[in-house]
Amino acid sequence: MGMNIGSDGSGEDEVISTINTTPLVDVMLVLLIIFLITIPAIVQNVPVVLPAERNIVTQTKPENIVISINKDGDIFWNQQPMADVDALFEKLKVVAVLVPQPEVHIRGDENARYESVGKVVYTMQRASILKIGFITEPPPLN
Repeated sequence: MGMNIGSDGSGEDEVISTINTTPLVDVMLVLLIIFLITIPAIVQNVPVVLPAERNIVTQTKPENIVISINKDGDIFWNQQPMADVDALFEKLKVVAVLVPQPEVHIRGDENARYESVGKVVYTMQRASILKIGFITEPPPLN
């Protein structure tokens, strides 16, 4: 059993004349994966115009209804506490049939959970309230 180490005895090393393309293919595959991942994040499919901040002075009318939600999720109808969302729904059903229908303004506490405000908005939608407004603090002047 023989083993040949080194040259074959002719004294000349063979020159390899082919290009090793393995590193090139590896780099191209990595670039392809990077582009496939980043292009969907960059391209926006639906062109939308986001609303700009604006501050409109609230026209307070006596017939307007103010529903407040504190940070604990308690609901108040013109500063009177409501038992739950069902009691709110019953009062909103009575208001919804009035002509003209009064506006309902929601004053949600900054620290209130979104779920609490969402339940109130959903209840208004179920009661067919047409005009809902959110009362906010004006932005600070710089």
